[in-house]
Amino acid sequence: MAELDGPRLEPRSRHARQLVVFLHGYGADGNDLIDIGRAWQGLLPDAAFVSPHAPRPCGQAPMGREWFPLTFRNPEERWTGVNQAAPILESFLDTELKRRDLPASALALVGFSQGTMMALHVGLRRAVAPAGIVGYSGMLVMPENVDAEAFATEIRSRPPILLIHGDADQLIPAVALFHAAQGLAALDIPAEWHISAGTGHGIDQEGLRQGGEFLARCFARRK
Repeated sequence: MAELDGPRLEPRSRHARQLVVFLHGYGADGNDLIDIGRAWQGLLPDAAFVSPHAPRPCGQAPMGREWFPLTFRNPEERWTGVNQAAPILESFLDTELKRRDLPASALALVGFSQGTMMALHVGLRRAVAPAGIVGYSGMLVMPENVDAEAFATEIRSRPPILLIHGDADQLIPAVALFHAAQGLAALDIPAEWHISAGTGHGIDQEGLRQGGEFLARCFARRK
C-alpha cells in the first residue's frame, strides 16, 4: 500500500496535543488546504496540521491528485471510490497519530469536496471517534440502493460534525448539505451546518471562521 505524505505545520505552542488533517478536493493536492492551518493557529495553538496528497494522479487534472476517479457515468462510483481509498487514509491517520504520540481522540478531519466525502466516510468508521469533522462543499456518500440497517452497522463512531456549503455552488449544489444532514440524522449523528451566501465551490471567510471555532470547541470538550 502506497504511503501518503504532504505539507505539515507545527503547532504554535510547539507541543502537539491535537492533530488536524486536511483532505483536499478532486484535482488539487495537499498544498491547496494547508494555509487554512495558518489561519487557524490562533484558535488552535496546540494543533499540528497536515494535508496529505491524495494517492492517485487525477484523470482530469494532470498536475493534481484524486482520492478516487470520477467519470459521472457510474452512479456507484463514489461509493466504490470511498471504500477503495479508505484503507490508505486510515493507515495514514494511524501513522501520523503515532508519529505525534497522540491518542486517536486527538484527531480532527477537515475535508473539501471529494475530501469531505472521505472525511465523513472514514471518520464515521474509526474505532475511536475523531474530536470533530468539518466538511466543506461535499456530501455524505451512500450506496445507490441503500440497505439502511446494513449501512448503519458500518458506523462505529459519532463525532461532532459541521457541514458548510456555498449557496452558489454549481459543482456540488448546496442541497447536498441537507441530504448529508438528513442521512447523518438517520444514523443518530446530529450535524451543525452553515450556508455561505453568494459562495460557489469554495470556502469564504465566514465558513473559514466557523470551521476553526467549531474545532476549537470540539477539542476543548476533549480536555
